[in-house]
Amino acid sequence: MTVGLLNRYTEELRDVFGQLRYLITGGDVVDVGMVRKVLRHERPRHFLNGYGPTECTTFSSTYEIVAVGAEARDIPIGRPIGNTRIYVLDGHLQPVPTGVGGEIYIGGDGVALGYLNRPELTAERFLRDPFSTDPAARMYKSGDLGRWRADGTLEYLGRNDRQVKIRGYRIELEEIEAALATHPDVQQAVVLAREDEPGEKRLVAYVVPPTSASDVPTAERLRAHLQARLPEYMVPAAYVLLEKLPLTVNGKLNRRALLAPQQCAYANRQYQAPQGELEQILAGIWQELLAVERVGRQDNFFELGGIRWSRYSCW
Repeated sequence: MTVGLLNRYTEELRDVFGQLRYLITGGDVVDVGMVRKVLRHERPRHFLNGYGPTECTTFSSTYEIVAVGAEARDIPIGRPIGNTRIYVLDGHLQPVPTGVGGEIYIGGDGVALGYLNRPELTAERFLRDPFSTDPAARMYKSGDLGRWRADGTLEYLGRNDRQVKIRGYRIELEEIEAALATHPDVQQAVVLAREDEPGEKRLVAYVVPPTSASDVPTAERLRAHLQARLPEYMVPAAYVLLEKLPLTVNGKLNRRALLAPQQCAYANRQYQAPQGELEQILAGIWQELLAVERVGRQDNFFELGGIRWSRYSCW
């Protein structure tokens, strides 16, 4: 199960987990609190945290979760699977010592041939493997950061760029910002992946319109603009209008000062109150699930931040 699905259904499936020989999760950073819930009840015989980019045939390492310490803040991503090699290297492609962070490179039989019709990107990401005796061996530059722990397992430390992963999809935030900037009523745009509710990541766009703009862009218009240019999973759920972007004392963008979106930041339809008992029940479920203040009978579940799950979304 993807991490997102496991977060969503841990409570509902807790009586089922004990019937499983193997439960494997992956596709995103595992939530320690969710892991504790799985282990607290009827646990599967083997509970694995899997790590690996698509470019290396899905999984490159696994870690069997047996227990989680009281002070634990993350779950290791383990050791390489068979026919796979993992290196943690510095900027000179030299291995870093145990406990020191570096970039994760992956070699072995799972490394893909490259990107279709993208020779420049292929050359940038798929490099000759200097640690293999096979002169044709290559390794993949993942862009992920990690470090080896004293017990020989690998710990994930995040990205070395602004790429994020939501529901198994890898997303370049700069690509969304560039698409927003093509809107005539957008002067500046910043996109964040927020997790205001544990396990619930969503994209939020912060937009500064031009001072000369005669009309303030609405969430509906901005969303429609992006839907015509980006795949659905890259379209933010909320759009927050700002007079200016907050800066630090050093003049850099202060992302921590960008607040969580309010109801008006979502693409709402003209409000019509729910009619009848069934509509009122559904509206209440949506309000709780999507953390919004009000849901009308014409509102769209996905425009309010709902998720389309796909059986392939993990990869």
